[in-house]
Amino acid sequence: MYTVLSGGVGASRFLQGLVQVVPPRDVTVISNTGDDVEMFGLYVAPDVDIVTYALAGAVNPATGWGLAGDTLAVVGALRRFGYPDWFNLGDIDLATCLHRTRLLREGMPYHAVTAEIAAAWNVEVRITPMTNERVTTRIFSADGEIPFQEYMVRLRGEADVRQISFDGIESAKPAPGVLQAISDAGVVIFAPSNPFVSVGPILAVPGISEALASTRAKKVGVSPIIAGDVVKGPAARMLRSLGHEVSALAVAKIYAASLDAFVIDEQDRALKPSIEALGLECYVCDTMMTSDQRKAELAADTLAAAGVRP
Repeated sequence: MYTVLSGGVGASRFLQGLVQVVPPRDVTVISNTGDDVEMFGLYVAPDVDIVTYALAGAVNPATGWGLAGDTLAVVGALRRFGYPDWFNLGDIDLATCLHRTRLLREGMPYHAVTAEIAAAWNVEVRITPMTNERVTTRIFSADGEIPFQEYMVRLRGEADVRQISFDGIESAKPAPGVLQAISDAGVVIFAPSNPFVSVGPILAVPGISEALASTRAKKVGVSPIIAGDVVKGPAARMLRSLGHEVSALAVAKIYAASLDAFVIDEQDRALKPSIEALGLECYVCDTMMTSDQRKAELAADTLAAAGVRP
């Protein structure tokens, strides 16, 4: 069994590779929900949906989010009523959010809603939210708080972050099955996601870090930083503005207490001794996911770092 702690685009691409090398039914995804938001009166779950669409083979390959061939008729029409013009949600994507919102309002637990939506998209991987409770990631810059989606979408992650908090985290509980997925796994993988706002909220849910500490699974992280930069997203700028160097080593330091091994790109080979000095095994390979074949090769290399040959 393989359990993956997942953010959005980077994690979804890694998962597309993982299901090429292991049976999809053997994979559980614990998804970040800290960036869930109500938009247009609907419950939008960006990371959950990115992973769902990617594993369904329906994600927009150009962006890594949304749906291939989707249209924007509804949000275009809503703008005449003053709705935000910086947040695009495709028409088919809206249908997913409409369905989720209805089920949640009828009282279905979030993990069950997520499973139903994944099944409707014929996804065999088990996708579960980190918690059924509402947790909201809050971003603070020198100018004050910025709502998370405004930070990510409207500002494109370009504001300097001074502080990050997770509202509701103290009362959150792991969603049903999350702790068992960690306990039963042979390998737990921290996907190549933002360590602060993608994997960070998952680790902050009470009970999850403790489960990771007690599991017999081999715990392997994949660096989202390659040669001092990030392929996509604000992780590099976040690292810098929060006082870290922008490097795979910095990410390894953040995760060191939770992992057994860390996968870095061959361009960062010189960092291997410093990462090993943290008490982590360090595996060096090509981590750029530029094709389906490269995604599968990275997944296989990550499993090899855990001592597993699929």
